[in-house]
Amino acid sequence: MGAIELQQVTKEFGAVRIIKGVDLEVKNGEFVVFVGPSGCGKSTLLRLISGLEDVSGGRIVIDGKDATDLGPAQRGLAMVFQSYALYPHMSVRDNIAFPLKMAKTPKDVIASKVAYAARTLNLGDYLDRRPGQLSGGQRQRVAIGRAIVREPSAFLFDEPLSNLDAALRVQMRVEIGELHNKLKTTMIYVTHDQVEAMTMADKIVVLDLGSISQVGAPLDLYNRPDNLFVARFIGSPTMNIVTGEAARRRGAETIGIRPEHTEISTTEGEWPGAVRLAEHLGSETFVYVDTDQAGAFTIRVDGEAPLHAGDRVFLTPRETRLHKFDVAGRRIAT
Repeated sequence: MGAIELQQVTKEFGAVRIIKGVDLEVKNGEFVVFVGPSGCGKSTLLRLISGLEDVSGGRIVIDGKDATDLGPAQRGLAMVFQSYALYPHMSVRDNIAFPLKMAKTPKDVIASKVAYAARTLNLGDYLDRRPGQLSGGQRQRVAIGRAIVREPSAFLFDEPLSNLDAALRVQMRVEIGELHNKLKTTMIYVTHDQVEAMTMADKIVVLDLGSISQVGAPLDLYNRPDNLFVARFIGSPTMNIVTGEAARRRGAETIGIRPEHTEISTTEGEWPGAVRLAEHLGSETFVYVDTDQAGAFTIRVDGEAPLHAGDRVFLTPRETRLHKFDVAGRRIAT
């Protein structure tokens, strides 16, 4: 169980419509990521699904039943927040067990469920510690454990890794992915980080100003963005955008080119330019180029490219990998 359907869901705060008629189907067992810039409505949409916010219009259906007017506790969902919200005076064991104790669950059942959550999250050695004795990643695992013991039909994650440093974010991305594979439970995950979206999701929902711009598998969105907004947002470094004569020669108002889909040469090519900066990362090099005809470009080169600021270079896009958009920013079918 864990299928969730949104039918023309809206949310208004006063005269301002934040969520604008969203239709979405989340299948049982899917890992779905809501992604978009700050203010796009992704956290609000998650709170509407959880019941922490009331919808202004439309329906929310969970496992085939209308849950629009149900309270959070009646929806069978568990939410993990950006802040860990752990009780500092309680042990890890008691923090995980807290929702079960509040529900007056028998002690033997509590002990069994806490032990299962601890095994699943590798927290067995920390059950008698308090949150202040744990790292940020361990505290986030405790918060997830508190959700697991409720045996929800779906987990809702609201930017759970935002408070962690870069290394811990990568580690926790892997651990949450492994958790999804173990539990096979529906997960909806909110983030502003499109790298998290690309690496974790079965399906990405890209939101822009309260509306869905595109829904699809990560590589589908990367390789065939429906519009300029998705093209620019999905991918790191971002897609290069070219307008003017260089685009019109190719039958488009705008063309987009991924950093890895442009050849760079010191001898010949379509667009001459100068290197502003070269970032040498060992396994790859990012080269930032100002071209005379196509504007600023970011190029990804495998390995250690022998390029430096001030070098004169030439860029040539791979014609088969161009993304073409019309005057309204919509993808032109090719």
